[in-house]
Amino acid sequence: MSDSPVIALTKDLISRASVTPEDEGCQDVMIARLEKLGFQIETMVFEDTTNLWARRGTEAPLFVFAGHTDVVPAGPAEQWHTPPFEPTIIDGYLHGRGAADMKGSLACMIVSIERFLAEHPDHQGSIALLITSDEEGPFINGTTRVVDTLEARNEKIDMCIVGEPSSTHEVGDVVKNGRRGSITGDLVVKGVQGHVAYPHLADNPVHKAMPALAELASTVWDHGNDYFPPTSFQIANMAAGTGASNVIPGELKVQFNLRFSTELTNEDIQRKVHSVLDAHGLEYDLAWTFNGQPFLTDKGTLLKAVVSAIEEVNHQPPELLTTGGTSDGRFIARTGAQVVELGPVNATIHKVNECVKIADLEKLTDMYQKVLENILV
Repeated sequence: MSDSPVIALTKDLISRASVTPEDEGCQDVMIARLEKLGFQIETMVFEDTTNLWARRGTEAPLFVFAGHTDVVPAGPAEQWHTPPFEPTIIDGYLHGRGAADMKGSLACMIVSIERFLAEHPDHQGSIALLITSDEEGPFINGTTRVVDTLEARNEKIDMCIVGEPSSTHEVGDVVKNGRRGSITGDLVVKGVQGHVAYPHLADNPVHKAMPALAELASTVWDHGNDYFPPTSFQIANMAAGTGASNVIPGELKVQFNLRFSTELTNEDIQRKVHSVLDAHGLEYDLAWTFNGQPFLTDKGTLLKAVVSAIEEVNHQPPELLTTGGTSDGRFIARTGAQVVELGPVNATIHKVNECVKIADLEKLTDMYQKVLENILV
């Protein structure tokens, strides 16, 4: 029995070891299919990252599928049931790195567009794909730079589905209609190194910093809202000392992250952190990395179309959530576009033996096609 179009394409993409920022020809495979459908192809290479902007049509509204061809490293090959870049079907599941995150989604996008255009060649508006090879990595030369390019020439995205694995138990049970913001602080608290037997001649930065860090960790930043959980402060990494048991360290390095709701801005967070550190009299350096503002699509044509499509396929509506990490949706949402994430079950992403249920890819293809019909017909 031969594979269906969506499974065959997913297998082809999985077989290409496109570990960030490599694309390994995945976008070429997609381009070959899209050119036959009348898409105008634009490859944007920024530094080490290959990006694809493919568009069919010139009229509004502009509906976009967004995703990435890069995957995280496979990890220890001996822990996989089958080689990670040799797609294999086992008991109704397709195994391989990227099966769920997110080569399966890319295949669903392509096949859904092919089916939609076969039935509606003269559809309203425009369809585009924004695909990058740098989502799992530094994310500085990928989607964000494509969006900057589009904005500079006033090419406005109206609606976008990001194909990230948003689902929990079955495809379409959850739609991410927003994401929290993210900001990281790299803090260096300064002291004076010395012998532990002579603490009066040293100044221990670990002891000095602990009360301030405890205060930041226990701070109630906000209470969240109907769409977002409360903002969370988490220490991710901490290091001090020489490795010797008789040396007081001269500095303490702390890396922390806050995932924040729409109740706060990154400026609010920075002011609060500095005020706490200053109040405790610390001598410190603090470098900030801003990863993205929170975004929310709580109404509009896109959300209505997505919910309707899922209800038609699954016979029940999805749950709308904003939990989880960040995605490239944050770069697209900043333009004012309506953005949601809809993709496969995320239970095995970034794990060994990553897999996706074959039936879910077929359903996801149907959902994507119905969204297109709801918006552009």
